[in-house]
Amino acid sequence: QVQLVESGGGLVQPGGSLRLSCTASGSFSSINTMHWYRQAPGKQRELVAGFTRDGSPVYADSVKGRFTISRDNTKNTKNTVYLQMNSLKPEDTAVYYCTADIFTTTGAYEYDHWGQGTQVTVSS
Repeated sequence: QVQLVESGGGLVQPGGSLRLSCTASGSFSSINTMHWYRQAPGKQRELVAGFTRDGSPVYADSVKGRFTISRDNTKNTKNTVYLQMNSLKPEDTAVYYCTADIFTTTGAYEYDHWGQGTQVTVSS
């Protein structure tokens, strides 16, 4: 079992910043990669940012230059991923979800464990 808990969402004015965090916990061997998705009202869920297999960050075109994904690799917090969001726009308003692909304790690979999401609202 893997639990992903996001935090850091809230209400911010256009041009402002927020930093989202997502921490994975539970019974697993290791996390391979983590991503951020978002879903705005009436729209499909979309990938915002993530990591390729070699660890390079990737971003949706709509957030390039404004958002930064990072992963904490220190011993005690290596299961945490962040999303620094700057120059926020009203169209960034959405529920933001963290996902993780993991290796289980038995060596199996599991895709797409999801958190419960955190609301980000950009409005004046």
